Amino acid sequence: MATLKTVSPGNGRLYVERPLATETDVAKAVARAKTAQKSWRTTAVAERAQIVERFVKHFEANSAAIAEELTRQMGRPIRYTPGEVRGLAERARYMASVAGESLADLRIEPKENFTRFIRKVPVGVVFIIAPWNYPYLTAVNAIVPAVLAGNAVILKHSHQTPLCAERFAEAFKTAGLPDGVFQYLHMDHVTTERLVAAPEIDFVAFTGSVGGGHAVSKAAAGRFIGLGLELGGKDPAYVRPDANFDHAVENLVDGAFFNSGQSCCGIERIYVHADLYDRFVEAYADLTRKYVLDDPMSEAATLGPMVRAQAADFVRGQIADATKAGAKALVDERPFARAKAGSPYCAPQVLVGVDHSMRVMNEESFGPVIGIMKVKSDKEAIRLMNDSQYGLTAAIWTMDEDAAIRIGDAIETGTWFMNRCDYLDPALAWTGVKDSGRGCTLSRLGFDAFTRPKSFHLRTRI
Repeated sequence: MATLKTVSPGNGRLYVERPLATETDVAKAVARAKTAQKSWRTTAVAERAQIVERFVKHFEANSAAIAEELTRQMGRPIRYTPGEVRGLAERARYMASVAGESLADLRIEPKENFTRFIRKVPVGVVFIIAPWNYPYLTAVNAIVPAVLAGNAVILKHSHQTPLCAERFAEAFKTAGLPDGVFQYLHMDHVTTERLVAAPEIDFVAFTGSVGGGHAVSKAAAGRFIGLGLELGGKDPAYVRPDANFDHAVENLVDGAFFNSGQSCCGIERIYVHADLYDRFVEAYADLTRKYVLDDPMSEAATLGPMVRAQAADFVRGQIADATKAGAKALVDERPFARAKAGSPYCAPQVLVGVDHSMRVMNEESFGPVIGIMKVKSDKEAIRLMNDSQYGLTAAIWTMDEDAAIRIGDAIETGTWFMNRCDYLDPALAWTGVKDSGRGCTLSRLGFDAFTRPKSFHLRTRI
């Protein structure tokens, strides 16, 4: 029997092994989902929201065990992984709180002898493909609104984080969700693509690489179903002369290196006004040197390994290419004793003397490296920030709100931050432009992908 094997990046040992779903397993899951959804769609939204609340409470009650599993599966330091449960709770509760209003019928202006309204009906069976880097947060963005909207969900999680799928199922079962409304399948790529193409699937939500997004789009080609694609990022930040200096340095170091830089919305390139540049670079590099790269199960670790050695070697390759082309590396890697070629442990690095001809400034790094460039004006910053195939988030550090809005209007991005970064507010739409994907999750708009409008046109008097 074919299996998936999860190797813990912290120690290189096998942590999880699970059988992969067969075609028969997939067919049975799809049939259960179709049957369950017919009943679930008639359940009151308020009752669905109560189940989601119980689902959240189960996660909160088991936060410590979930955090440890997460650290062992994907390598984030144990001091940080409990935060993912808190983030899941925030997002799920917000979506449940606005579900009644967001899913209510849209009433049309009165017309004599007619009743008219638009009802938001569930699309049916939603297939969600989730990644390993934020395995609960990325998945909950689609799972909870899809379930609240009256759909059945089938989840395929990353082979690096299979226990997360099982935790979702456990929480929903404890919460009293009817059987078949939520299921998970551990699948290989071929089986996954077949399920995307299956006529029983009514919507696919994918979070992952641009290449993965193309594969999902190709598998769904010829079918008139919706696709939600949250893909890569090369997210920029701009520090203006009027920025709160200490706040900007602290936020941007964290925004670049949290989770070892393995975040689609993490900061990957920084543009600093010439008035602050030298001082900023010095302070930024100094704070970066204070990171502790260690076993993620150690309470001392503030930086853990990357998910696998190949990912770390990719980042090391970007750094090597940049320095050969004239960039200067400001962080001595020698104090980071665990970091070495062929290992998932990668030292954080700050590069100056970079430009957009270098891979590290135009190619997604998804690791603990940052390039910092000097700019002379807002206009130059805007041009460089937009010089990317990606457009997920972008951020500015300034005390001038009007300037932030003016510059934000000119930036090609899904989310624009002022004086913060790398955060999803569940009240705001999570979306991207260009190669960062298409569609929207979270906020009141986050239900739209999982419903379709159905118009009721009733002539009440003849």
